[in-house]
Amino acid sequence: MAKKEEKELTVEEKLKALYELQQVDSKIDELRILTGELPQEVKDMGDEVEGLKTRLTNIEAEMKEMETQISDHRVRIENANASISRYKEQQDNVRNNREFDNLTKEIEYQQLDIELSQKKIRNYTADLEARQQDKERTKTLIEERTVDLNQKRNELETIMAETKAETEALVLRATELERHIDARLLEAFKRIRKNAHNGLAVVKVERDSCGGCHSKIPAQKQLDIRQRKKIIVCEFCGRILVDPEMGNDIKKRK
Repeated sequence: MAKKEEKELTVEEKLKALYELQQVDSKIDELRILTGELPQEVKDMGDEVEGLKTRLTNIEAEMKEMETQISDHRVRIENANASISRYKEQQDNVRNNREFDNLTKEIEYQQLDIELSQKKIRNYTADLEARQQDKERTKTLIEERTVDLNQKRNELETIMAETKAETEALVLRATELERHIDARLLEAFKRIRKNAHNGLAVVKVERDSCGGCHSKIPAQKQLDIRQRKKIIVCEFCGRILVDPEMGNDIKKRK
């Protein structure tokens, strides 16, 4: 036996189905926007933490290099002092003034080298202290941002867990409503929704105006909308118009 065809909906029933579908789709949009922003925030915060960790690694590498330079210059000073001692001993056994003068120049050169190394040690030490402070600040920032990141991740996970069931239920309801709307009307609804900046294809008349673009609706057209005998669209924005009581009627029906 052939399956009995479903009774065709009246215009009023179609309007109610479209209005409820709009409400369901708008709620799905809200949930998707909510979860859509958080992942990007989490990603940005995660990138910031990784950037700070890279910065910390670079600072530590610079500090290690400075410590190596300080150590090298200390060895250089020790070697220079040893050379000076040796040259002074040699001066006691020189055979002529020329040898004495040459040794004196070597001593002066080593003394200049010591002064240069001491200056560099002071500079590296000052830079090292500045880097140490930078390191502590960066470590503190990493700790603070990591706490914020973990909180935001937990928030995202909580919201995703909470909205998953609701979103699935709404999608199921939207699918059910779509089955009762003829294909051409449903296609028009989706086309209007896609082109509307806020995703509203069905809007109520509010204060004698279109709830979408706020253009004035003539009194006769408002009367036709309240009668619910034909589908009427806003002549300015193309949205489907319903009377202000449509939402209340759907609540009563539920």
